[in-house]
Amino acid sequence: MRAVYILAVLVLFFGCVDLEGTTPLEELGANPEAYVGKEITVKGIVENSFKLGQLSGYKLSEGNTTISVSSKSLPEEGKEMTVTGTWMKDTIFGYYLLAKSE
Repeated sequence: MRAVYILAVLVLFFGCVDLEGTTPLEELGANPEAYVGKEITVKGIVENSFKLGQLSGYKLSEGNTTISVSSKSLPEEGKEMTVTGTWMKDTIFGYYLLAKSE
C-alpha cells in the first residue's frame, strides 16, 4: 500500500512540473506582474507579425491566451516556437516579452 501512495505522489508531482522549463502563457496572463523583470521562456504559435520603423514584433498564442513579443526577427506566422526573453511592463504597450537577440 505504501508503494502505491509513493507512486501516486510521484505521478502528481511530475505531472505538474514543466520539464522544458517554459512558462505557460496561461500562467503569464493570469499573473503578469509576478514575472516583470524576469527572464522567462515561453512557447506558442506566431500570429500578427508587424514592423513599424524600429519597432517590430509579433503575437504568440497558446490556447485562449496571447502575449506580445518585441523582437528584431520576425518568424513565419503559424509557426510554433519557443522564445526566451525578459518580461516587461510599459505604460503605453502594457506587458510584453522582450526577446533575446537571436
